[in-house]
Amino acid sequence: MLELLSPAGSPEAVIAAVQNGADAVYMGLGNFNARRSAKNFSDEEFEKAVRYCRIRGCKVYVTMNTLVGDREMENALKLARRVSDLGADAILVQDLGLLSVLRRALPDIPLHASTQMSIHNLAGAEAAAEMGLTRAVLARELSFEQIKFITEHSPIETEIFVHGALCFCHSGQCYMSSLIGRRSGNRGMCAQPCRMEYTMGGRLENSHPLSLKDNCLVDRLSEIEDAGVACVKIEGRMKRPEYTGIVTGIYSKVIKEHRAPTVDEMELLEQAFSRDGFTQGYFNGDKKDMHGIRSESDREAERIFSDARKEYIDSEMRRVPIKFYAVVSDKKAVRAAAIDDLGNKVVAFGKEPENAIRQAISEDMLNDRLSKTGGTPYYCVEAQSRVQDKLYLSAAAINELRRKLVTAMNEKRAIPPERASLPMPEPPKGRAPAADPAVIYQVLSAEQLSDELAELRPDYIYVPAQLMDENFDKVKLFTERGTKAVAVLPRVICDDQVESVFKILRRLNERGISEALVGNVGHIKLARKAGMKIRADFGMNVFNSYSLEMVGKMSFLSATASFEMRLAQVRDMAKTVDTELIVYGRLPLMVSDQCVISHCTGGCNCQNQVQLSDRMGSAFPVIREFEHRNVIYNSRKLFMADKMDDIYGAGLWGIRLMFTTEGARECVLVAKRYKGEGDYQPNDLTRGLYYRGVD
Repeated sequence: MLELLSPAGSPEAVIAAVQNGADAVYMGLGNFNARRSAKNFSDEEFEKAVRYCRIRGCKVYVTMNTLVGDREMENALKLARRVSDLGADAILVQDLGLLSVLRRALPDIPLHASTQMSIHNLAGAEAAAEMGLTRAVLARELSFEQIKFITEHSPIETEIFVHGALCFCHSGQCYMSSLIGRRSGNRGMCAQPCRMEYTMGGRLENSHPLSLKDNCLVDRLSEIEDAGVACVKIEGRMKRPEYTGIVTGIYSKVIKEHRAPTVDEMELLEQAFSRDGFTQGYFNGDKKDMHGIRSESDREAERIFSDARKEYIDSEMRRVPIKFYAVVSDKKAVRAAAIDDLGNKVVAFGKEPENAIRQAISEDMLNDRLSKTGGTPYYCVEAQSRVQDKLYLSAAAINELRRKLVTAMNEKRAIPPERASLPMPEPPKGRAPAADPAVIYQVLSAEQLSDELAELRPDYIYVPAQLMDENFDKVKLFTERGTKAVAVLPRVICDDQVESVFKILRRLNERGISEALVGNVGHIKLARKAGMKIRADFGMNVFNSYSLEMVGKMSFLSATASFEMRLAQVRDMAKTVDTELIVYGRLPLMVSDQCVISHCTGGCNCQNQVQLSDRMGSAFPVIREFEHRNVIYNSRKLFMADKMDDIYGAGLWGIRLMFTTEGARECVLVAKRYKGEGDYQPNDLTRGLYYRGVD
């Protein structure tokens, strides 16, 4: 049967989820989870919550799915150690470095790949398994057929989101909140800029082109179960506990009763929370009409929340089967035992029975009274006793005996499993920095591959694989001058797109291209199969020395440090593998399976560059990527040509200039300025996050 995983953003939400039938809950505590703005849990609240769940047979998954800095790693492990010791059933992770540390220091606790790891193909699930993960939460953008294919062939369990908010950008690949407002989604502080108003070309229609409706797959659960998915997940740690209770209750009933939702249940789901209704666009592979915004809650919604709260507060709807056994003998303390569904056994002793003056206690009477478990987390499925004749036992004595058994069973069930806990792994040791960093140009268009730019002889030229394949003569302008050409893979390559990308890479390899820039763990196998050596792009979110070490173990030639880091953090990382940094360009804010242009204008015109404008007048270029995905770029260009002393002091192997919307001439002017020639400077520049950092 499908495992139902519900959100718990607060202690009350734990109760709401458990009492309404959740098989597992996910929660965060501390500063290492992707919903730091949720109430989350104190240490004491967390301990109580885990105990509450363990007694009632509900699993606890803890989210530690953020990027972790070097100076934070020890505290992150300390938190994970406490989580493991208290009996949590799994930890969700994003950061490759944290994953490496936890796998070595806490080898027994299961680790799950968060959706922040951007796993969207079978090779991604296989890579997760190789890294020691036991479950992969798949990208929300996948269709049912894609989910089914991955699940049928995956060496580990799969989990999918079935209800709640949809991010406009692929999870783990959104940098909009951090670059605009220093609140990083990868660090658990997303400010949700996708829910704001935007216009395109001055048009006022569709004023929220980045805001998607909520996902709802409650009527597709049987298909999902048949496909072999292990767990279905409800989004909503930021929402109120009553929401958790309502949604969990409906999904639980539909799963356990093997039926479709009723009309009333669908209406209740929509009243609890929706954005102009629900969507199944990604699941069905039909991305039209997926946009919506949240209207203000009304009195009816408040009423249903009030009713929902009455249902789960101070009640025990979630109960575990238990069996009772008792023996009543003359001049001996009453002996009783209880056994639960997991085989846990507890024993208790009561008072000695008295000689019966009037009515003696019978086996049926004793069994009946032992079975009265109302108000406890248990329900009696069987009671057996042996009672000697002509003895009397008061109702109070039997009740006390039952209470002892229930209390003992609670303590037994609450005991966490014994797990190994090893020391913090030794920090990685870095190599000496390059005396003269390699210069890397990255282009997006054929126009930018000009003879004049090639004449500047960069050490490397990064070119999108498809663009390189279609314009190889222009690439040769660079390779003939001694520049190494590297094929850039799209950040998202689903299984039905793998073959076409593979053919492109094979053709390029046959033409002498031997390296590929990879931004996802699910693309490593593809590049290697095509004969390519690999370099790690920014999409790998390398944020600490341990993640650099992990990348090195995966045989990457180099890694791109996250542009969400401060330069001081980049400088202090142990460079176990050649490390590069993006030092110029419009940084990518989002990559989406949605066509922003089509939604805003009513028709697709992706071959032409367009801009999305916010309420402050900032203009964000939108550019089509592989397979009709859209990438939204920053309104301002990262510019560090006048800060090169700081860049050179960061111990880098390479520095990358990322050209996006620039024409051929502007690319040359930029490149020359970074060589110390000319006076080029963009009109509206930014230093990115290299000095100010992110929350």
